[in-house]
Amino acid sequence: MTKMDKKTYSKRPVAWLDGSLPNGSIKSNSPIYAIDCPPFLDPSVSKAKSTKRIDIKAGEKLVFLVENLLLPHEADKVIEITELLGYRDDAPGIVTAPGLRLNKSVHWLADENTIRVLFERLKPHLPQSLNGHKIASSLSQRINMYRYDKGDVFNPHIDGDWPGFGLSLDGQRMEQWEGMRSKLSLLLYLNGVDDGIEGGETAIYDEGVVRALITPKKGRALLFRHGHNSDTVLHAGLIVSGSIPKYIARINVLYEESNHYSVRNYFHD
Repeated sequence: MTKMDKKTYSKRPVAWLDGSLPNGSIKSNSPIYAIDCPPFLDPSVSKAKSTKRIDIKAGEKLVFLVENLLLPHEADKVIEITELLGYRDDAPGIVTAPGLRLNKSVHWLADENTIRVLFERLKPHLPQSLNGHKIASSLSQRINMYRYDKGDVFNPHIDGDWPGFGLSLDGQRMEQWEGMRSKLSLLLYLNGVDDGIEGGETAIYDEGVVRALITPKKGRALLFRHGHNSDTVLHAGLIVSGSIPKYIARINVLYEESNHYSVRNYFHD
């Protein structure tokens, strides 16, 4: 992997939120970052036919893979960027019970062009409407990154639904997009067994039974319903047993809930 010249990037916090720790306690002033760096997703492959949707049998639940969503060097760059941002025990704006999330986290807002390229690759594989709501014109720009070191695990849980988040026009603040809400989790694997990961599969449950084990693979995306409803998918990030960390990104897939949009700024001084 080609190392990024630190002179080519600059990071800045764009929001400070309360963040949960693995023991369930709350840490104040947990940062969400933005970063300026050269483009790292290739727009010429935005609609490449190398991506492929594979539906996963999990009862009646919506679960599917999209293979090759990121190219290998693009996945490597996300790892590099987020290591430069710095992984922490606390996860901003997230609430988890004690012992549920045992990994490290950093949350950041990707720039609009990065999210646009990713969305163009993904959109042909997505449901164009869910529960009568049509797909929004963008993914959320907020990317929740998790690093699983040896012994780390994310015990069985469901993902909550969220509004969209993006950067203000001046790039200095996180904004919340009202009028749209997430209905799908996108878990994007940044490395996998070919990179030396041992363990770290994602378990998919239905009616209390493991229906599928998804192996980490660089560039692979796993998508499933989330939120507090009957369609949501219980899942777990199983323990990483080897010395190579697993890196995974959660991105929210948004659907329109209103024809009227508004923005809420998060003040961070």
